[in-house]
Amino acid sequence: MRKGKIIKKKTVVSPDPKYNSVVVQEFINHIMIDGKKNVACKIFYGAIEVISQKTGEDGIVVWEKALENVAPSIETKRRRVGGANLQVPVEVYPKRRKSLSMRWIIKYARERSEKTMVNRLAMEIIDAYNNEGRSVKKKNDVLKMAESNRALASLKL
Repeated sequence: MRKGKIIKKKTVVSPDPKYNSVVVQEFINHIMIDGKKNVACKIFYGAIEVISQKTGEDGIVVWEKALENVAPSIETKRRRVGGANLQVPVEVYPKRRKSLSMRWIIKYARERSEKTMVNRLAMEIIDAYNNEGRSVKKKNDVLKMAESNRALASLKL
């Protein structure tokens, strides 16, 4: 027997003080570890300044374009059919697209070899802006997986 409709919880995130943007505040919240929001803010704002210096463009515009470049449009989800687990391609909802792109950029920034997190994050954002780097590679891998399982698209979840 099926359960009732899932009601999405509305999470209210207040905009950040510097750019007055909710998306920036969500990104800072993704960076934050152990509730140290002040440290996360310093990392993000420092990275935006480094991006502005290195590219000569507005850092926040470069960051927004990088998020767009990393956001996947299709991903695969598991579906059990006849005793086998199949990877079925599904469209990614906008909120999940944004969340995935933020997570991937931060994850691969943490794995970089630059000296400080500010520089790591800045360089990963610049790479994503130029459609390079590991976060863009992750997006391409997800799209390739969905493309290779396109025949199973009829088995929608």
